[in-house]
Amino acid sequence: MLSAIFWHHPLIETAGYFSVVILCLFVSMVIFEIVTKYKNWEEIKKGNIAVALATGGKILGVCNIFRYSIEKHTSLVEMLGWGLFGFTLLIFAYLLFEFLTPKFKVDEEIAADNRSVGFISCTISVGLSFVIGASIS
Repeated sequence: MLSAIFWHHPLIETAGYFSVVILCLFVSMVIFEIVTKYKNWEEIKKGNIAVALATGGKILGVCNIFRYSIEKHTSLVEMLGWGLFGFTLLIFAYLLFEFLTPKFKVDEEIAADNRSVGFISCTISVGLSFVIGASIS
């Protein structure tokens, strides 16, 4: 009985959700690093604002999806499953953005520090995270 109280204490639950989401965020950034043609952290280190915008939008998007998942789902496993499903949709949206812009290559423009494309990428990631989050909750 004491262990049940311990695991359901708000501080313990918060630490658990936080830890799992940080791990998922790390994994999602690795996956985005594989999906994009540029190296996110190398470009950010060089001062590439477009990459920083696009990466920041992805981070905010992933965190927002998990926010919705935490709010709605009562178990850590359920939250994780729906959060990962939402993240998969966000990856799909990024690939769709590249496909739907045949006049230029999104990754090449972001790598070249085209801040307009970086901003649109950020906006798409954040905006769709609200739609994805609402649908998984």
